[in-house]
Amino acid sequence: MKHILITNDDGYEAEGLLALIDALKPIAKITVVAPSTEKSACGHSLTLTRPLNFIELKEGFYKLDDGTPTDCVFLSLTKLFDEDTKPDLVISGINIGSNMGEDITYSGTASAAMEAVLQGIPAIAISQVYAEHGKSIEAFGYALAQESIISLVEKIFNDTFPLPPRKFINVNIPPIPAKACKGFKITRAGNRLYAHNAEVHYNPRGKEYYWIGLPELGWMDTKGHITDFEAVSDGYVSLTPVHLDMTAHEEITQLRKWIDD
Repeated sequence: MKHILITNDDGYEAEGLLALIDALKPIAKITVVAPSTEKSACGHSLTLTRPLNFIELKEGFYKLDDGTPTDCVFLSLTKLFDEDTKPDLVISGINIGSNMGEDITYSGTASAAMEAVLQGIPAIAISQVYAEHGKSIEAFGYALAQESIISLVEKIFNDTFPLPPRKFINVNIPPIPAKACKGFKITRAGNRLYAHNAEVHYNPRGKEYYWIGLPELGWMDTKGHITDFEAVSDGYVSLTPVHLDMTAHEEITQLRKWIDD
């Protein structure tokens, strides 16, 4: 039986994680290593200044005490597995909220998939978009996300992972009932519109502090292949191939010309 390592950035008790496990346990052996607390927007961070501990909650299910999603994947692949028992696939999610456009750079969910492909294991990051904070999840649950990931994993196991090394699939699920979904759409990462949303508050002693708020899910209209934002808005499951080479290759000539002049 194929073996899948599952992690997330919402923590080991997150409903999305449990929905992902329920979807995949009939078709693969599952090992779960998830952060002990929510680590949303932690990016591709490793913990280097303190020790980390695996806490086994039940067989094959661990939380990593105050670890990041990247820690979870890195330590799992180097300490829980050996060369002969490495998982066939790493799946990160189901994230509560979108990971589209430049949000991929913030995302702990996507970063876990990044770490997996750096370690030579194919990976998928999957996120459930919501129309308003939490409301689509309350209305529709994770049925479409579960159906989608089962379909993708079965296709991978029956054929092969469709991307070369150091590339992963970023999946975003529209906030609609499963029966209303139009299917899969291959997309590029779009350009997010960002608002400066930080709220100021005061503690009982009058000291000022801040909460960084949730931005609206807006995006720029850009020319070219359909974006993840557009596909999800149109009722499709978005599949975006993501690579870790962040070089702006088309700008190399321009930069060379600039420095030479």
